[in-house]
Amino acid sequence: MLSKEEKQEMLDDARSMDRRAHFRAVKKEVKNFSFDEYITFLNSVQRIFSSFKISTRPTVTRFNKL
Repeated sequence: MLSKEEKQEMLDDARSMDRRAHFRAVKKEVKNFSFDEYITFLNSVQRIFSSFKISTRPTVTRFNKL
């Protein structure tokens, strides 16, 4: 569940005319990547974040948000 502060941030963000204009501008600039370009992008992102240790243990959580 979202906190009151998080809800208010989302509402303020939704009311922002600048934010709305930015999303509309980005939507117009969407580019369709070829499969090879997409793989290249994923490889570059992987270099930034490095490899992750693979764990076979279950993840125990108490507080999840969608």
